[in-house]
Amino acid sequence: MNWDQIEGNWKQFKGKAQEYWGDLTDDELDQAQGQREQMVGLIQEKYGKARAEAEQEVDEWRARLN
Repeated sequence: MNWDQIEGNWKQFKGKAQEYWGDLTDDELDQAQGQREQMVGLIQEKYGKARAEAEQEVDEWRARLN
């Protein structure tokens, strides 16, 4: 699964993202619209993680979608 597919089907994947990161709200996920950089920023901000750690988490989540 690549990010173009995630962005194109964001409504479908938004629920899976919310299951994975339970503290993210619908509004926050709507603003991200499946964009990788937006997701990384949200996770950094919401969970207080370093950028590299947030990027790794987002990539692991994407890999689980396959």
